[in-house]
Amino acid sequence: MNEKALKRVATALLLSILSVGSVAVSAAGQAAPATARAATAAAAPTTSANVLEESYKLQPGDLLDVSVWKETDLTREVLVRPDGGITFPLAGEIDARGMTVDGVRKTLTDRLRRFIPDPVVTVAVKAIGGNRIYVVGKVNKPGEFPFSNSLDVMQALSLAGGTTPFAALNDIVILRRQNGRQQALPFHYAKVAGGHDLAQNILLQSGDTVVVP
Repeated sequence: MNEKALKRVATALLLSILSVGSVAVSAAGQAAPATARAATAAAAPTTSANVLEESYKLQPGDLLDVSVWKETDLTREVLVRPDGGITFPLAGEIDARGMTVDGVRKTLTDRLRRFIPDPVVTVAVKAIGGNRIYVVGKVNKPGEFPFSNSLDVMQALSLAGGTTPFAALNDIVILRRQNGRQQALPFHYAKVAGGHDLAQNILLQSGDTVVVP
């Protein structure tokens, strides 16, 4: 093979290698965004709305949005009454106090099934008006605080802006009314802050009042 023929063969091989490399780079460039999108989707956090539906316990004063697919007459706002009950057409009375949103949805679905084949019911919390605690006394921002997730005593004090310099930190009490009777639960701030007797740092219930003397 003469010198010119060798050069032609070498040139052809070089062009072939460059072409294969270009295709590989192009394919990698197209795959990367898809991989990134998939990773982003997998890492996407659960929305607060989903968390709310799974864990929030309904209380009197909460406002719900209820709808039934293809049933425009069954789309409406429903208020949880002071006695904890709600009323919905065809479903009647439901004691919603302490139920989750999903629990209400399942109950409505079961009751509506007697009148509507395979009803698709959607329930969402439109406004939280029920779960509230109160912090009073020697704190910087005393008042009423709504909550949707678990809340303990230390967190409640934080919401109230912390205590004032003259607060009797070791004489704090939580007033709780259950079954028509009120009880006072002691809270020793210094022990809890020091990591001791943490059982005192209880989860608050709707209607609890934290008193800081």
